[in-house]
This record gives sequence, structure tokens and C-alpha cells, in this order.
Amino acid sequence: MIRCDSGVDGTVRMKEGAERLPAVPISQPMPRGTNPGFCLSQPFFSTPIQLTRRFDRVWLVFPLSLLALILLWALLTASGWLPDFILPSPGRVGARFLTALADGTLLRHASATLLEVVLGLAAGSLVATLCGYAVARSAALERLLSPYLVASQAIPVVAIAPLLAIWFGPGLFSKVLICALTVFFPVLVNTSVGLRAVPQNLRDLMRSLHATRWQTLRMLEIPAALPVLLAGMRVGATLSVIGAVVGEFVAAERGLGFLINVARGQYDTPLVFTAVFTLILLAFALYSLVLLAERRLLRWQHPR
Repeated sequence: MIRCDSGVDGTVRMKEGAERLPAVPISQPMPRGTNPGFCLSQPFFSTPIQLTRRFDRVWLVFPLSLLALILLWALLTASGWLPDFILPSPGRVGARFLTALADGTLLRHASATLLEVVLGLAAGSLVATLCGYAVARSAALERLLSPYLVASQAIPVVAIAPLLAIWFGPGLFSKVLICALTVFFPVLVNTSVGLRAVPQNLRDLMRSLHATRWQTLRMLEIPAALPVLLAGMRVGATLSVIGAVVGEFVAAERGLGFLINVARGQYDTPLVFTAVFTLILLAFALYSLVLLAERRLLRWQHPR
């Protein structure tokens, strides 16, 4: 950090007594709030081109790491250390994926799982949001429900999935219910935390303006809690896929979890890998959709 003075002609010169350096023209006005008595050896702000390059470099990491993982997988299978029925080669998995896609097996089971995930995510998020709002507004209700909510998370979904399948049958409803239970707790907690994080002075401002409960909810509480709520939705989007697969493992006639069970019984390991990779794609697609919705709804936080 070097002490310097700004000249009238738009240049920056060293103070007397310091090492003489050539005058550096100021190409852009200094940002508001920056002390003009100090100059930095590097730019204070990154230009849009630099930010774009950094963004491109970050997004290049994923395909390069994926390619490295596939190459390592191919080398491991080519070495012969593991039998082919335990770890098939990437070529065999790719061929099995194309075969299952061509005969409609993969699409039929993936569509069933996707329907369960979407319905479970929507139902669980809706109920969790309503309950989270009620818990955030009432301390007595929170004290009443907190032990039951914690107890519900202490029980693994795998343990209660057989009971739900017995009570509600092996149809669609039991899978949707398992997905909703998986999503419920993180969305409820995030909703409650987001609503309680609203500053009290803003609530006082709305009260001084004689805003109704609905106006306060729509204009203050929902926008303030939306970042935390959408963060919980991102977690729920991935957990809902797990809930659907758990339900299909227990009792199902179709779905990717059912397909994994069938392939495992037939020692069709490439088909197991195909179903697992399809589940990863479903979870990634749902996560990306929630992330896209978050960027659309929270554009007011980052104005251009």
C-alpha cells in the first residue's frame, strides 16, 4: 500500500520523499467510499470480463473432473483387479443405458419415480411451509410440536417405510407420503428460521403504516424469508429422491428403486449403474430447477 496524491490532470503521483514512479492515469472514477489518499497495487474491483473468465473456469472444473473419474474407472476395470460383475466397464454401462433407453424400460421406471418425487416434494413443502409459519408465529405451538418433530427425525425413513406400505398399500400414495416426510423437516425448519430472522424494526414500520396481516406477510415476511426457504427447498429436492427410492425398495411394481432391486437379483450390474446414474440426473435436475427459481425470485437482492 503506497501513499499517493491525485493531481488535477487526472493522474496519480507519489508524494515527495517516496520513490519516483511514472504517473498512472486513472481510467475510471474511484468507487464511492474509497479513500483517494491510498492507491492499491491491484484493481479494487474485478471487471465484467474478469468475472466472466472466473465463472468459465469454475464451470470447467466439473466436466474435467468427470472425465478424469471416467478415465480412472476405465483403467481400474481394464486392470482386471475386480470381476466384471462387480465393477463393469464404462463402455458396458453406456451400452446398457442405451439398451434400456431404446426399449423404454428406463423411461417407464424413471417417469414413475419422477412423478413420486414431484408430488412428494410439492406436498411436503406446502405442509412444511404452513406449519413453519405457524411455529414461527406462536412460541407455545413450537414448544408443543418440537418434541414430536425431533422424534420424527430420529426415526429413519427406512424403518417406517414398511409400515406405510402396509397401511396405505404399495401404490403411489405411500411413495408420495414417504417423499413428503423426507422433505418436511428441513423445509419447516428453514421456514421458521427465515420468518424469525425478519428485523423487528421492519415489523414496527409495517405496524406504523397500519398494514394488515396479509400485507405484512406478502410485502415483508415472504420476501425476507424467501432466501432461507429456497435453501431448504434445495435440500428437500435432493432428499425427495431418496424418499422415493426407499419407498420403491420396500414395495413397488415400477420405479428406479424397483429396477435396481430387479437388476441386483439378476446380477445385472450395468443396469444397476444405469438406474443409479439416472437417479443422480433426476436429483441434479430438480436441484437446478430450484436454483433457477431462486435466481429468478431473488433478483432484487442483486440488481445490475
